[in-house]
Amino acid sequence: MIRRLAVLALVALASVSPPSAAQAPAPPDVAASAWTLVDATSGQTIVSHQTDERRDPASLTKLMTAYIVFGALRRKEIVPSQMVNVSERAWRAEGSRMFIEPRKSVSVDELVHGMIVQSGNDASIALAELVAGSEPAFVERMNQEARRLGMLNTQFANATGLADPQHWSTAGDIAKLAQAVIRDHPEYYPLYSLREYRYNNITQPNRNRLLWSDPYVDGMKTGRTEGAGWCLVASAKRGDRRLVSVILGASSDAARAAESQKLLNFGFQMFDTVQLYQSGQPVTALRVWKGAEREVGAGFLADRHLTLPRGRAGDLRLTLEALEPLVAPVARGQRVGVVRVALDGREMAEFPLIALDDVGPANIFVRAWDTVRLWFK
Repeated sequence: MIRRLAVLALVALASVSPPSAAQAPAPPDVAASAWTLVDATSGQTIVSHQTDERRDPASLTKLMTAYIVFGALRRKEIVPSQMVNVSERAWRAEGSRMFIEPRKSVSVDELVHGMIVQSGNDASIALAELVAGSEPAFVERMNQEARRLGMLNTQFANATGLADPQHWSTAGDIAKLAQAVIRDHPEYYPLYSLREYRYNNITQPNRNRLLWSDPYVDGMKTGRTEGAGWCLVASAKRGDRRLVSVILGASSDAARAAESQKLLNFGFQMFDTVQLYQSGQPVTALRVWKGAEREVGAGFLADRHLTLPRGRAGDLRLTLEALEPLVAPVARGQRVGVVRVALDGREMAEFPLIALDDVGPANIFVRAWDTVRLWFK
């Protein structure tokens, strides 16, 4: 559950106190090559191991394939009912398949289900060809989106996740991608909770075991190649909180599910997420010099959350540094300060403080008077 934290007294500081170790629960032992656990509500990483190590992402690649397809659907470049002719290349795709057939058209909606639930490589290639004209052209879009999302240790070479020496990602980057899918395309996210899908008289189960064993898990994607090992991105929501775990290089199907469950349980049981500020609500009022208004409300244009060890919310220290003097004109969204959040003397987060309204310049007499006053400030 996300608890709303009352705003503490804000004190203007010139510097942050020296850091010291905040008491945090020891992470569990996780049997995987690389892994991470992220609170999707706050965006914070709770625990991690080898998050920047480049590895074969296997079919976790399809999270990016889906992200781009979802964007094309939202922009109505393609529509769910649209029929697609299956190319020879898509039909002959190696690995997992939904069993589309050449010379037999299939709808976009069916292809999306086949890509997400059945992890069909054939469906992924067919969608890539539809959206971008060819799989190589689609891969260019994948890499562009990766850079835009800040996935700095990722390079895609195909839309399926088939092994390729020029195809890699990291646990940290995949966590960013999973959060982007959930955040940017909530209308399509429920597809990841489907336990099975039937096409061409063949029913295939979703390979994410946690969809059966944990009622809070509602996604997200499995992957496996010889080089990648067994991989799983799992997402679970309990109350208002959503956690995302990434497991790369587990030893088996059962192991990737067990290690993911271990991380999710640890995050929900040992950590809290508190809401520090609400979007659009003033945190403070700042003096505006030479302005038509004497003050401007300062706050945030998005809710601000923080993840911290359970029971420690009352120990947080919030401080505010204002950018002074603040001289008109002031534009809504303009940075006017920063709020720092510390626990046990260690800075936990830093949130830019922005003006919530426009403040235009005052008349010539007020501007002249404030100019004089600023000389002595």
